[in-house]
Amino acid sequence: MTDTGTEIEITADLVRALLQEQHPDLAGLAIREVAGGWGNQMWRLGDELAVRMQRMDRTPEPQLKERRWLPVLAPRLPLAVPTPVRVGEPSARFPKHWTVMTWVPGEPLDHCPISRGGHAADTLAGFLRALHAKAPAEAPIPVDRGAHPRDCTDGFENFFRAIAPDDVAGDVRAVWEDAVAAPAWEGPPVWVHGDLHPANVVVSDGTLSGIIDFGDLFAGDPAWDLAAAWVLLPAGTAKRFFDAYARADQASIRRARGLAAMKSLFLMLMGHNGDLGLPGGKPHWGPAGRAALDRVLKGL
Repeated sequence: MTDTGTEIEITADLVRALLQEQHPDLAGLAIREVAGGWGNQMWRLGDELAVRMQRMDRTPEPQLKERRWLPVLAPRLPLAVPTPVRVGEPSARFPKHWTVMTWVPGEPLDHCPISRGGHAADTLAGFLRALHAKAPAEAPIPVDRGAHPRDCTDGFENFFRAIAPDDVAGDVRAVWEDAVAAPAWEGPPVWVHGDLHPANVVVSDGTLSGIIDFGDLFAGDPAWDLAAAWVLLPAGTAKRFFDAYARADQASIRRARGLAAMKSLFLMLMGHNGDLGLPGGKPHWGPAGRAALDRVLKGL
């Protein structure tokens, strides 16, 4: 079922009623709202589960993708990831999809900083080495991401014009132009998370401990994930990350750095929108985006 994108108010009572209808054995567990989320809203279910409710996503495809592929990928990944345990079908009460997932413990990076930078760099590199395996022919095809930077120029320009700081605008454009000029990925399409930003990674004990939200999962260029070396990791750890990852050629690093610049501008814009009280805006993303942009400009 394709949704119009209209937001439906989701409450604990609604979540419980849906569980009673479709999974009554889970309906007695405690239900607690998880702050954040846009396309989907999360509710804790007991101590070990969560309910992922389609909210602003216009189609159920992100959830259906997670249902199909996370059980395949999770066993080989070295960090905790959410895996589906029950499916919720659209109904008269709630005409969208929802999924009961395993809960990944910890705090999202946009609320809890990394203090063990070297460990986090090694951990992220190990995770991406495991994820970036050759994808099967039936793997998802990227829709709004995954392209070479040269094909993402409109998006970059929109973010750049909206939010790029005047003091570093020339340097940011130089990084982007270098990424545009870099050779394309010539290897086979590999599994790519596609949306590694601070709200989609989990931190425990000062380091990365889990990766969430695989709704943008696709097969393609690993540079889209390698950008996380600057977007997620503390200053001074990008080189350690790439040394540990050990698969990225210079062209991939150039593409990844440009994509990291674009992602940093996006975070800054979402922070600005949050300051203005606009829907979807997140005020605390602004400083995180600027810090990421500063790391991008320092390179390796």
